[in-house]
Amino acid sequence: MRFLTAGESHGQKLVGIIEGLPAGMKISKDRVDEALRKRQQGPGRGGRMSIEQDEVQLVSGVRGGLSTGAPVALEIQNRDWENWAEVMAFGDEADLDSRKVMTPRPGHADLTGTLKYRTEVRNILERASARETAMRVAIGSIVRQGLSALGVEIRGHVLAVGGVHAEYTDKREYWQRVEQSEWSVGDSGAEQKMGERLLEAREKGESLGGLIEVQVHNIPAGLGSHVQWDRKLDGKLAQAVLSVQAMKGVSFGLGFEAGERMGSLVHDPITYSKGQGFARASNHAGGIEGGMSNGEPIILQVVMKPIPTLYQPLDTVHLETKEVVKASVERSDICAVPAALVVLEHVVAWVIAEAVLEKFPADSFTELQTAWEAYQAYLAL
Repeated sequence: MRFLTAGESHGQKLVGIIEGLPAGMKISKDRVDEALRKRQQGPGRGGRMSIEQDEVQLVSGVRGGLSTGAPVALEIQNRDWENWAEVMAFGDEADLDSRKVMTPRPGHADLTGTLKYRTEVRNILERASARETAMRVAIGSIVRQGLSALGVEIRGHVLAVGGVHAEYTDKREYWQRVEQSEWSVGDSGAEQKMGERLLEAREKGESLGGLIEVQVHNIPAGLGSHVQWDRKLDGKLAQAVLSVQAMKGVSFGLGFEAGERMGSLVHDPITYSKGQGFARASNHAGGIEGGMSNGEPIILQVVMKPIPTLYQPLDTVHLETKEVVKASVERSDICAVPAALVVLEHVVAWVIAEAVLEKFPADSFTELQTAWEAYQAYLAL
């Protein structure tokens, strides 16, 4: 199974293709649109979100609410295209000088991409923009629906924003609060402080990053493999989440804290009960050992850096004059951490779905369910 995306931030549309989806899997357009709306929400979002009203169009590969086994093609229109039609036109009529950027932003792909491709900054920033993640959410939502039908649950929450840390308690009340929170935070006190930090950042022309956690529940042992570096599940997850714009670090389970402890306080004792099979007495490994899922919840944390567009811009160098000037200011968010959580949940969903189909190759979803249930029964012996 694989996917491709295409499209620019201010182009006509974003497009995507999924290949290898089993036939007969239920696909709800409404659930995809719900995920897209959630990605647009959260404190600190910029003016672009008041323009776009993201909605997916399923172009092929779905009939009667079920996948057909053919490639699934998707589109998301960019409503802001109307304001950029002359700048982003495909033909000779394109206004290449209008809104031309000569002052690359520190922390963005602007300068490095311009040097690499020997082109202008506009061509780099349009594709490097996090606008591209709207299509990845749509694609992830489709495979997430299949995982949900198998009983797999993916959830996440924001642990920190701008140095304000939430107190995490794995209780039902906490997760109910996460669902109600505009910050996706289960600690109401921390949520209030995050709002105050956001106001401070906005007044100073700054931006904020944070820490995000994603959890995958009801995954059996044995997804991924230890035999080659590129088949390890944690390696695939790390590559996927770090491919999301502004993500700068990932850890599993205890993460970096594991390096501060003795081994007996890091590794998870193995238990066994008839009818349930093998399990772990703790989950310091974050659900992955030796590149494979071990049957415990997969738990990973991701660091998001502050968005590089600053309304009080940093120094940069003018591409033609080579003089020190201030960086350009493209319309941007002050903080997109809650939105990034939505993106990461769906990026993780793709990797898990890919691992499931690698373990249980199937042309139809019925075949997949049969193999999944048989393997679960085997593990419970």
